[in-house]
Amino acid sequence: MLNWMTAGESHGPSLVAIIDGFPAGVEVTHETLRSALARRRLGYGRGARQKFEQDEIRILSGVRHGVTLGSPIAVEIKNTEWPKWEKVMSADPVSREDLLIDAGTGDEREIARNKPLTRPRPGHADLAGMAKYGHEDARNVLERASARETAARVVIGALCEALLAQAAGITLVSHTLQVGGARVPEGAALPTPADTPALDDDPLRCFHAASSKAMVAEVDAAKRDADTLGGIVEVLAYDVPVGLGSHTQWNRKLDGRLAQAVMSIQAMKGVEIGEGFANAGRRGSLAHDEILSGGHGPVGTRRASNRAGGTEGGISNGEIISVRGALKPISTVPRALRTIDTVTGAEATANHQRSDVCAVAPAAVIAEAMVAITLAEALLEKVGGDSVGEIAPRVEAIRTCAETSGAGEA
Repeated sequence: MLNWMTAGESHGPSLVAIIDGFPAGVEVTHETLRSALARRRLGYGRGARQKFEQDEIRILSGVRHGVTLGSPIAVEIKNTEWPKWEKVMSADPVSREDLLIDAGTGDEREIARNKPLTRPRPGHADLAGMAKYGHEDARNVLERASARETAARVVIGALCEALLAQAAGITLVSHTLQVGGARVPEGAALPTPADTPALDDDPLRCFHAASSKAMVAEVDAAKRDADTLGGIVEVLAYDVPVGLGSHTQWNRKLDGRLAQAVMSIQAMKGVEIGEGFANAGRRGSLAHDEILSGGHGPVGTRRASNRAGGTEGGISNGEIISVRGALKPISTVPRALRTIDTVTGAEATANHQRSDVCAVAPAAVIAEAMVAITLAEALLEKVGGDSVGEIAPRVEAIRTCAETSGAGEA
Protein backbone atom coordinates (compact mmCIF):
# COMPACT_ATOMS: atom_id res chain seq x y z
CA MET A 1 0.00 0.00 0.00
CA LEU A 2 1.31 3.42 -0.94
CA ASN A 3 1.08 6.14 1.69
CA TRP A 4 2.24 9.63 0.95
CA MET A 5 2.06 13.15 2.26
CA THR A 6 3.57 16.58 1.79
CA ALA A 7 4.61 19.21 4.34
CA GLY A 8 5.79 22.80 4.24
CA GLU A 9 4.64 26.34 3.57
CA SER A 10 5.01 28.39 0.40
CA HIS A 11 7.64 30.72 1.90
CA GLY A 12 9.00 28.31 4.49
CA PRO A 13 12.53 26.90 4.33
CA SER A 14 11.49 23.77 2.42
CA LEU A 15 8.74 21.57 1.14
CA VAL A 16 9.01 17.89 2.02
CA ALA A 17 7.52 14.94 0.12
CA ILE A 18 7.34 11.52 1.78
CA ILE A 19 6.11 8.25 0.28
CA ASP A 20 6.05 4.88 2.02
CA GLY A 21 5.28 1.46 0.55
CA PHE A 22 7.13 2.33 -2.65
CA PRO A 23 8.61 -0.81 -4.26
CA ALA A 24 12.30 -1.51 -4.60
CA GLY A 25 14.09 -1.59 -7.93
CA VAL A 26 12.68 1.54 -9.57
CA GLU A 27 15.40 3.57 -11.28
CA VAL A 28 15.25 7.24 -10.25
CA THR A 29 17.78 10.03 -9.77
CA HIS A 30 17.79 13.66 -8.73
CA GLU A 31 17.54 14.51 -12.43
CA THR A 32 14.29 12.51 -12.72
CA LEU A 33 12.74 14.81 -10.15
CA ARG A 34 14.39 18.01 -11.39
CA SER A 35 13.00 17.40 -14.87
CA ALA A 36 9.46 17.01 -13.53
CA LEU A 37 9.75 20.16 -11.42
CA ALA A 38 11.12 22.13 -14.38
CA ARG A 39 8.00 21.22 -16.39
CA ARG A 40 5.84 22.53 -13.54
CA ARG A 41 7.44 25.98 -13.91
CA LEU A 42 6.60 26.26 -17.61
CA GLY A 43 3.70 28.13 -19.15
CA TYR A 44 2.83 31.41 -20.80
CA GLY A 45 1.27 33.81 -18.33
CA ARG A 46 3.40 32.85 -15.34
CA GLY A 47 4.83 35.56 -13.11
CA ALA A 48 8.44 36.49 -12.34
CA ARG A 49 8.39 34.23 -9.28
CA GLN A 50 8.96 31.19 -11.49
CA LYS A 51 12.30 32.65 -12.61
CA PHE A 52 13.79 33.49 -9.22
CA GLU A 53 12.18 30.74 -7.12
CA GLN A 54 14.11 27.70 -8.27
CA ASP A 55 13.58 24.14 -7.01
CA GLU A 56 16.67 22.86 -5.18
CA ILE A 57 15.97 19.23 -4.34
CA ARG A 58 17.66 16.64 -2.17
CA ILE A 59 16.67 12.99 -1.86
CA LEU A 60 17.00 12.29 1.85
CA SER A 61 16.18 8.58 1.99
CA GLY A 62 14.89 5.53 0.17
CA VAL A 63 17.15 5.70 -2.89
CA ARG A 64 20.71 4.41 -3.25
CA HIS A 65 22.85 4.63 -6.35
CA GLY A 66 19.86 5.57 -8.49
CA VAL A 67 17.57 2.71 -7.42
CA THR A 68 14.75 2.71 -4.85
CA LEU A 69 15.29 0.50 -1.81
CA GLY A 70 11.72 -0.28 -0.71
CA SER A 71 12.11 1.91 2.37
CA PRO A 72 10.35 5.28 2.81
CA ILE A 73 11.45 7.93 0.33
CA ALA A 74 11.80 11.50 1.59
CA VAL A 75 12.62 14.43 -0.70
CA GLU A 76 13.34 18.01 0.34
CA ILE A 77 12.60 20.93 -2.00
CA LYS A 78 14.43 23.97 -0.67
CA ASN A 79 13.07 27.51 -0.93
CA THR A 80 15.88 29.53 -2.47
CA GLU A 81 14.12 32.73 -1.32
CA TRP A 82 14.15 31.64 2.34
CA PRO A 83 16.60 34.36 3.53
CA LYS A 84 13.99 37.01 2.64
CA TRP A 85 11.34 35.20 4.67
CA GLU A 86 13.32 33.86 7.61
CA LYS A 87 11.87 36.35 10.12
CA VAL A 88 8.35 36.40 8.66
CA MET A 89 8.04 32.60 8.65
CA SER A 90 10.21 31.81 11.68
CA ALA A 91 9.05 28.80 13.70
CA ASP A 92 10.21 30.55 16.87
CA PRO A 93 8.78 33.79 18.27
CA VAL A 94 10.07 36.97 16.62
CA SER A 95 10.16 40.41 18.22
CA ARG A 96 8.02 43.18 16.79
CA GLU A 97 11.16 45.17 16.04
CA ASP A 98 12.48 42.39 13.81
CA LEU A 99 9.32 42.65 11.73
CA LEU A 100 9.78 46.38 11.16
CA ILE A 101 12.94 46.07 9.08
CA ASP A 102 13.43 45.02 5.48
CA ALA A 103 14.63 41.58 4.46
CA GLY A 104 18.23 42.60 3.91
CA THR A 105 17.96 44.28 0.53
CA GLY A 106 17.67 47.86 1.73
CA ASP A 107 14.20 48.12 0.17
CA GLU A 108 11.80 49.56 2.75
CA ARG A 109 8.87 48.29 0.71
CA GLU A 110 9.74 44.79 1.88
CA ILE A 111 8.51 45.70 5.34
CA ALA A 112 5.03 45.12 3.92
CA ARG A 113 5.62 41.37 3.78
CA ASN A 114 5.98 41.35 7.57
CA LYS A 115 2.57 42.87 8.24
CA PRO A 116 -0.48 40.74 9.08
CA LEU A 117 -2.72 40.05 6.09
CA THR A 118 -6.28 40.99 7.05
CA ARG A 119 -7.90 41.51 3.63
CA PRO A 120 -8.86 37.99 2.45
CA ARG A 121 -9.03 37.26 -1.27
CA PRO A 122 -12.32 36.08 -2.80
CA GLY A 123 -11.88 32.60 -4.25
CA HIS A 124 -8.92 31.71 -2.04
CA ALA A 125 -8.81 29.74 1.21
CA ASP A 126 -8.03 32.93 3.17
CA LEU A 127 -11.34 33.76 4.87
CA ALA A 128 -12.67 30.20 5.31
CA GLY A 129 -9.31 29.08 6.72
CA MET A 130 -9.12 32.04 9.11
CA ALA A 131 -12.59 31.24 10.41
CA LYS A 132 -11.91 27.49 10.69
CA TYR A 133 -8.61 27.75 12.58
CA GLY A 134 -9.19 30.99 14.46
CA HIS A 135 -6.38 32.92 12.74
CA GLU A 136 -6.27 36.71 12.55
CA ASP A 137 -3.56 36.72 9.88
CA ALA A 138 -4.43 35.21 6.47
CA ARG A 139 -0.77 34.30 5.99
CA ASN A 140 -1.29 31.41 8.41
CA VAL A 141 -3.70 29.96 5.84
CA LEU A 142 -2.41 31.06 2.45
CA GLU A 143 1.12 29.75 3.02
CA ARG A 144 -0.13 26.17 3.06
CA ALA A 145 -3.09 26.69 0.73
CA SER A 146 -0.70 28.04 -1.92
CA ALA A 147 -0.20 26.02 -5.09
CA ARG A 148 3.50 26.02 -4.22
CA GLU A 149 2.64 22.85 -2.25
CA THR A 150 2.09 21.04 -5.54
CA ALA A 151 5.85 20.99 -6.17
CA ALA A 152 6.00 18.21 -3.58
CA ARG A 153 3.14 16.38 -5.31
CA VAL A 154 4.97 16.57 -8.62
CA VAL A 155 8.00 14.92 -7.00
CA ILE A 156 5.85 12.04 -5.73
CA GLY A 157 4.13 11.86 -9.11
CA ALA A 158 7.48 11.58 -10.89
CA LEU A 159 8.40 8.63 -8.67
CA CYS A 160 5.06 6.98 -9.43
CA GLU A 161 5.42 7.58 -13.18
CA ALA A 162 8.79 5.82 -13.06
CA LEU A 163 7.20 2.90 -11.22
CA LEU A 164 4.30 2.65 -13.68
CA ALA A 165 6.57 2.75 -16.72
CA GLN A 166 9.23 0.34 -15.45
CA ALA A 167 6.97 -2.20 -13.77
CA ALA A 168 3.85 -2.09 -15.93
CA GLY A 169 4.59 -0.27 -19.20
CA ILE A 170 2.05 2.45 -18.34
CA THR A 171 2.94 5.92 -19.62
CA LEU A 172 1.24 9.29 -19.19
CA VAL A 173 0.99 12.61 -20.97
CA SER A 174 -0.81 15.84 -20.06
CA HIS A 175 -1.88 18.80 -22.16
CA THR A 176 -4.04 21.92 -22.20
CA LEU A 177 -7.48 21.75 -23.79
CA GLN A 178 -8.74 25.26 -23.00
CA VAL A 179 -7.58 28.65 -21.74
CA GLY A 180 -10.27 31.25 -21.21
CA GLY A 181 -12.50 31.14 -24.29
CA ALA A 182 -9.94 29.41 -26.55
CA ARG A 183 -10.42 25.64 -26.79
CA VAL A 184 -8.99 22.77 -28.81
CA PRO A 185 -11.71 21.62 -31.27
CA GLU A 186 -13.51 18.33 -30.66
CA GLY A 187 -11.95 15.46 -32.57
CA ALA A 188 -8.45 16.96 -32.61
CA ALA A 189 -5.54 14.51 -32.44
CA LEU A 190 -4.55 13.36 -28.97
CA PRO A 191 -0.93 13.59 -27.83
CA THR A 192 1.00 10.50 -26.79
CA PRO A 193 3.77 10.32 -24.20
CA ALA A 194 6.28 10.64 -27.05
CA ASP A 195 4.88 14.14 -27.68
CA THR A 196 5.83 15.43 -24.21
CA PRO A 197 8.95 17.34 -25.40
CA ALA A 198 6.87 19.13 -28.06
CA LEU A 199 4.22 19.98 -25.49
CA ASP A 200 6.86 21.36 -23.13
CA ASP A 201 8.08 23.61 -25.94
CA ASP A 202 4.60 25.04 -26.54
CA PRO A 203 3.76 28.23 -24.60
CA LEU A 204 0.70 26.65 -23.01
CA ARG A 205 1.42 22.91 -23.44
CA CYS A 206 -1.24 22.69 -26.15
CA PHE A 207 -1.06 20.03 -28.88
CA HIS A 208 -3.12 22.02 -31.40
CA ALA A 209 -1.10 24.84 -32.98
CA ALA A 210 -3.97 27.16 -33.93
CA SER A 211 -5.57 26.77 -30.52
CA SER A 212 -2.26 27.50 -28.82
CA LYS A 213 -2.02 30.84 -30.65
CA ALA A 214 -5.56 31.68 -29.61
CA MET A 215 -4.73 30.80 -26.01
CA VAL A 216 -1.70 33.09 -26.03
CA ALA A 217 -3.93 35.89 -27.29
CA GLU A 218 -6.37 35.21 -24.45
CA VAL A 219 -3.56 35.50 -21.89
CA ASP A 220 -2.28 38.72 -23.45
CA ALA A 221 -5.76 40.24 -23.35
CA ALA A 222 -6.29 39.26 -19.71
CA LYS A 223 -2.93 40.74 -18.75
CA ARG A 224 -3.81 44.04 -20.43
CA ASP A 225 -7.06 44.05 -18.47
CA ALA A 226 -5.29 43.28 -15.16
CA ASP A 227 -7.24 40.04 -14.93
CA THR A 228 -6.63 36.28 -14.69
CA LEU A 229 -7.67 33.15 -16.61
CA GLY A 230 -8.52 29.52 -15.97
CA GLY A 231 -8.95 26.61 -18.33
CA ILE A 232 -9.18 22.85 -18.82
CA VAL A 233 -6.38 20.28 -18.79
CA GLU A 234 -6.38 16.61 -19.73
CA VAL A 235 -4.25 13.68 -18.59
CA LEU A 236 -4.03 10.56 -20.74
CA ALA A 237 -2.67 7.26 -19.43
CA TYR A 238 -1.69 4.69 -22.05
CA ASP A 239 -1.50 0.88 -21.69
CA VAL A 240 -3.32 0.68 -18.37
CA PRO A 241 -4.27 -2.99 -17.85
CA VAL A 242 -7.85 -4.09 -17.41
CA GLY A 243 -9.06 -4.54 -13.86
CA LEU A 244 -7.69 -1.64 -11.79
CA GLY A 245 -10.28 -0.41 -9.32
CA SER A 246 -13.55 -2.18 -8.51
CA HIS A 247 -17.31 -1.87 -8.80
CA THR A 248 -17.87 -3.39 -5.37
CA GLN A 249 -17.47 -0.37 -3.04
CA TRP A 250 -17.68 3.40 -3.54
CA ASN A 251 -14.11 4.05 -2.39
CA ARG A 252 -12.60 1.41 -4.69
CA LYS A 253 -13.97 2.87 -7.93
CA LEU A 254 -11.04 4.00 -10.06
CA ASP A 255 -12.88 6.86 -11.74
CA GLY A 256 -14.00 8.21 -8.36
CA ARG A 257 -10.47 8.07 -7.01
CA LEU A 258 -9.06 9.79 -10.07
CA ALA A 259 -11.68 12.52 -9.81
CA GLN A 260 -10.93 13.15 -6.14
CA ALA A 261 -7.18 13.24 -6.79
CA VAL A 262 -7.45 15.84 -9.55
CA MET A 263 -10.10 17.86 -7.72
CA SER A 264 -7.73 18.15 -4.75
CA ILE A 265 -5.38 20.34 -6.79
CA GLN A 266 -5.55 23.98 -5.79
CA ALA A 267 -8.06 25.95 -7.92
CA MET A 268 -9.61 22.84 -9.55
CA LYS A 269 -13.39 23.17 -9.56
CA GLY A 270 -14.52 20.45 -11.97
CA VAL A 271 -13.39 16.99 -13.13
CA GLU A 272 -14.67 14.66 -15.82
CA ILE A 273 -13.61 11.19 -16.88
CA GLY A 274 -13.54 10.92 -20.65
CA GLU A 275 -16.35 12.93 -22.22
CA GLY A 276 -18.43 12.95 -19.06
CA PHE A 277 -20.03 16.38 -19.42
CA ALA A 278 -20.61 16.05 -23.16
CA ASN A 279 -22.18 12.62 -22.62
CA ALA A 280 -24.73 14.20 -20.30
CA GLY A 281 -26.23 15.94 -23.34
CA ARG A 282 -26.19 12.94 -25.65
CA ARG A 283 -28.62 10.12 -26.14
CA GLY A 284 -27.44 6.75 -24.93
CA SER A 285 -26.97 5.43 -28.44
CA LEU A 286 -24.31 8.10 -28.99
CA ALA A 287 -22.75 8.13 -25.52
CA HIS A 288 -21.45 4.59 -24.99
CA ASP A 289 -18.41 2.81 -26.41
CA GLU A 290 -19.61 -0.11 -28.49
CA ILE A 291 -17.74 -3.39 -28.10
CA LEU A 292 -16.32 -4.94 -31.26
CA SER A 293 -14.31 -8.09 -31.89
CA GLY A 294 -10.79 -8.27 -33.25
CA GLY A 295 -8.72 -6.30 -30.74
CA HIS A 296 -6.37 -6.65 -27.77
CA GLY A 297 -8.96 -5.88 -25.10
CA PRO A 298 -10.76 -8.38 -22.86
CA VAL A 299 -11.44 -11.63 -24.72
CA GLY A 300 -10.10 -10.14 -27.93
CA THR A 301 -12.34 -7.07 -28.06
CA ARG A 302 -11.87 -3.47 -29.11
CA ARG A 303 -13.96 -0.32 -28.69
CA ALA A 304 -15.49 1.83 -31.39
CA SER A 305 -14.79 4.95 -29.25
CA ASN A 306 -13.50 5.93 -25.81
CA ARG A 307 -16.09 8.37 -24.49
CA ALA A 308 -16.02 6.63 -21.09
CA GLY A 309 -12.37 7.61 -20.67
CA GLY A 310 -11.02 4.12 -20.03
CA THR A 311 -13.24 3.14 -17.10
CA GLU A 312 -16.58 1.38 -16.75
CA GLY A 313 -18.22 0.59 -13.43
CA GLY A 314 -15.22 2.00 -11.61
CA ILE A 315 -12.85 -0.46 -13.34
CA SER A 316 -10.21 0.22 -15.99
CA ASN A 317 -11.37 -1.36 -19.25
CA GLY A 318 -8.12 -1.38 -21.21
CA GLU A 319 -8.73 1.83 -23.17
CA ILE A 320 -6.77 5.05 -22.69
CA ILE A 321 -7.55 6.60 -19.29
CA SER A 322 -8.69 10.20 -19.83
CA VAL A 323 -9.13 12.63 -16.92
CA ARG A 324 -9.96 16.30 -17.42
CA GLY A 325 -9.82 19.04 -14.83
CA ALA A 326 -11.34 22.53 -14.93
CA LEU A 327 -9.15 25.17 -13.31
CA LYS A 328 -10.76 28.40 -12.14
CA PRO A 329 -9.01 31.74 -12.80
CA ILE A 330 -6.28 32.61 -10.29
CA SER A 331 -7.84 34.06 -7.14
CA THR A 332 -5.39 36.93 -6.80
CA VAL A 333 -6.72 39.31 -9.42
CA PRO A 334 -4.39 42.25 -10.17
CA ARG A 335 -7.31 44.68 -10.38
CA ALA A 336 -8.11 43.63 -6.77
CA LEU A 337 -11.60 42.38 -5.96
CA ARG A 338 -13.77 43.74 -3.17
CA THR A 339 -13.42 42.30 0.32
CA ILE A 340 -13.38 43.53 3.91
CA ASP A 341 -10.65 44.12 6.46
CA THR A 342 -11.25 41.45 9.10
CA VAL A 343 -9.86 43.68 11.85
CA THR A 344 -11.87 46.84 11.17
CA GLY A 345 -14.80 45.40 9.23
CA ALA A 346 -14.35 48.17 6.69
CA GLU A 347 -14.73 47.62 2.95
CA ALA A 348 -11.37 47.08 1.23
CA THR A 349 -9.66 45.57 -1.78
CA ALA A 350 -8.09 42.13 -1.56
CA ASN A 351 -4.43 41.43 -0.91
CA HIS A 352 -2.31 40.87 -4.00
CA GLN A 353 0.23 38.09 -3.43
CA ARG A 354 1.34 37.01 -6.89
CA SER A 355 1.45 38.17 -10.48
CA ASP A 356 0.52 35.12 -12.58
CA VAL A 357 -2.16 35.68 -15.20
CA CYS A 358 -2.66 32.02 -16.06
CA ALA A 359 -1.51 28.79 -14.40
CA VAL A 360 -3.23 26.28 -16.68
CA ALA A 361 -0.04 24.84 -18.23
CA PRO A 362 1.53 23.88 -14.89
CA ALA A 363 -1.85 22.59 -13.70
CA ALA A 364 -1.65 19.97 -16.48
CA VAL A 365 1.70 18.76 -15.11
CA ILE A 366 0.32 18.67 -11.56
CA ALA A 367 -2.77 16.75 -12.72
CA GLU A 368 -0.48 14.26 -14.46
CA ALA A 369 1.30 13.71 -11.15
CA MET A 370 -1.97 13.10 -9.31
CA VAL A 371 -3.19 10.63 -11.93
CA ALA A 372 0.15 8.80 -11.77
CA ILE A 373 -0.08 8.53 -7.98
CA THR A 374 -3.64 7.20 -8.15
CA LEU A 375 -2.83 4.63 -10.84
CA ALA A 376 0.25 3.48 -8.91
CA GLU A 377 -1.89 3.00 -5.80
CA ALA A 378 -4.49 1.03 -7.76
CA LEU A 379 -1.86 -1.07 -9.52
CA LEU A 380 -0.16 -2.10 -6.29
CA GLU A 381 -3.53 -2.94 -4.72
CA LYS A 382 -4.24 -5.18 -7.73
CA VAL A 383 -0.93 -7.03 -8.07
CA GLY A 384 1.01 -6.44 -4.83
CA GLY A 385 4.76 -7.00 -4.77
CA ASP A 386 7.71 -5.38 -3.01
CA SER A 387 9.93 -4.90 -6.05
CA VAL A 388 9.80 -4.29 -9.78
CA GLY A 389 10.97 -7.89 -10.22
CA GLU A 390 7.83 -9.14 -8.49
CA ILE A 391 5.38 -6.64 -9.96
CA ALA A 392 6.26 -6.85 -13.68
CA PRO A 393 5.40 -10.56 -14.21
CA ARG A 394 2.17 -10.14 -12.25
CA VAL A 395 1.10 -7.27 -14.50
CA GLU A 396 1.89 -9.38 -17.54
CA ALA A 397 -0.20 -12.18 -16.07
CA ILE A 398 -3.30 -10.02 -15.64
CA ARG A 399 -2.91 -8.67 -19.17
CA THR A 400 -2.80 -12.23 -20.51
CA CYS A 401 -5.72 -13.28 -18.34
CA ALA A 402 -7.86 -10.36 -19.49
CA GLU A 403 -7.14 -11.02 -23.16
CA THR A 404 -8.02 -14.71 -22.92
CA SER A 405 -10.73 -15.05 -20.26
CA GLY A 406 -12.32 -11.69 -19.53
CA ALA A 407 -11.64 -8.90 -17.08
CA GLY A 408 -11.96 -10.79 -13.80
CA GLU A 409 -9.45 -10.69 -10.95
CA ALA A 410 -6.22 -12.51 -11.72
